[in-house]
Amino acid sequence: MTAVPIKLSIVVPLLNEADNLTRLIGYLAHLNPLPHQVILVDGGSTDGSVVIAKKLIKGLINSSQADINWQVVDWQITESAAGRAIQMNVGADLATGNVLLFLHADTQLPSHAITEITSAVMRAEWGRFDVRLDSPEWMLSIVSQMMNWRSRLSGIATGDQAIFIKKTLFEQLGGYPQQPLMEDIELCKRLKAIGKPACLRSKVITSARRWQQYGTWRTILLMWHLRFDYWRGVSADNIKQRYYKT
Repeated sequence: MTAVPIKLSIVVPLLNEADNLTRLIGYLAHLNPLPHQVILVDGGSTDGSVVIAKKLIKGLINSSQADINWQVVDWQITESAAGRAIQMNVGADLATGNVLLFLHADTQLPSHAITEITSAVMRAEWGRFDVRLDSPEWMLSIVSQMMNWRSRLSGIATGDQAIFIKKTLFEQLGGYPQQPLMEDIELCKRLKAIGKPACLRSKVITSARRWQQYGTWRTILLMWHLRFDYWRGVSADNIKQRYYKT
C-alpha cells in the first residue's frame, strides 16, 4: 500500500528554553523529509527564548546550504498564556497541516520521524514514539524501557513520547483538556476510546534532567505515586502542586 502524503505541523510549547533552542532548531532542520510547519508557542519566557528562536530561524533560512530548502517550512512563533495544554492548543489552532505532532523542546526526533508518521497514520488515527532518556546511567536505561513497555501495554503516552494525531480527530476531541498537569494522560484516555495508538519503536531522545536533579529512585516513586493518584481521581491542580514542590 502506498503511503498517503501528509502535511505535518509540529507544535512545540516553550517556557524559558533558551538553553535548548539551538539544539531544537538544529534537529528540526535536519528531519528528512522536512515538516510542513513548525509552530513555537511561548508561554511567557523571561530568558529571551522568543528573540533567540527568531534569530536562529532567520539564520537558518539565510543559510548558505543551498542544497537544503529550509524556506519550504512554515516557521511560526507565537505567544500565549502559560500552561502546556494552553500553549499546545494555541499552536494547534494555527496549524495548517493535517497531522499534528506535539514535541517538547528538550526532545529530539529521529531523523526519519516524518516518514514513520506517514506510514503510521495509514493504520491509526494517532500514535507515539518509544523514548530514551539522554543519560548513560544504567538505571535510566531501564526507566526508559519501562516507560515504553507501560505505554505499549496501557495505550497511554506521555508528552515526552512525541504524540502525533490527525488534526480532524484532535479538533473533534476539543484539543488538550484545560488542566495544569496530566493533560497528555487525559488526552490519551479519550483517544483510546476511539482507537489504539500506533506505538512506533523508533526512539525519541528526551532530557533526563529531572531524574538527575532530584534522584532516580525518588523521581520514579514520585511519578508512580502521582499517576496512581490521578487514576483514582485526585485533581490535576493538587498533583501539579506536589510535582513542582520537589
